[in-house]
Amino acid sequence: MIHNIYTLARKSNYRNAGLFLLFNTLLVVSVAAQTPPTYPRMAGYMGIVHPLVTFSEEGTTTNFKDAYVVGFPTGLNLWKTPKIGFSVEIVPTIRAEKGVSKVSNLLIHPGILLGLGKGFTFAGRVAFETAGRYGVTPVLNKAFKRNNNGGNYFIAIPIPVRFGNDKPASVTLGFQFGIGF
Repeated sequence: MIHNIYTLARKSNYRNAGLFLLFNTLLVVSVAAQTPPTYPRMAGYMGIVHPLVTFSEEGTTTNFKDAYVVGFPTGLNLWKTPKIGFSVEIVPTIRAEKGVSKVSNLLIHPGILLGLGKGFTFAGRVAFETAGRYGVTPVLNKAFKRNNNGGNYFIAIPIPVRFGNDKPASVTLGFQFGIGF
């Protein structure tokens, strides 16, 4: 009988400990979900960017026609406040043409971030390409779905303006989508 009481007490302690852990976990998750982010704060993202059309003195070039170009932006954002931050982005670009694909460029893309509210962000970036081009890239970004863990999905419209490498100046309109975490 003493053995049965001891076993019952031990099972009861396991059950109570389990309920205690469950309650505390739910409390922490609930409080964390209600706590606004603190600043400064770091956020990262990954995405896919498609240059759609490029304009220069040499004419208009569209993606998907004679060649396919795709970039894979990966970046870190350091937000000082909800309204201003710094970002650095690295974008390897792959070009597929005539049955051959290769990494054609690596873009180093630091810039400032301006939180515009309602999920919109403006990024003003400078651009340094391993292909020899340089310039600026204004980007308008919209977070359209926020996850419970603080991440989001976003779309962006980058407009790269490039100079250098013995080529005429160019302006490109692109489309980017990705996930922030």
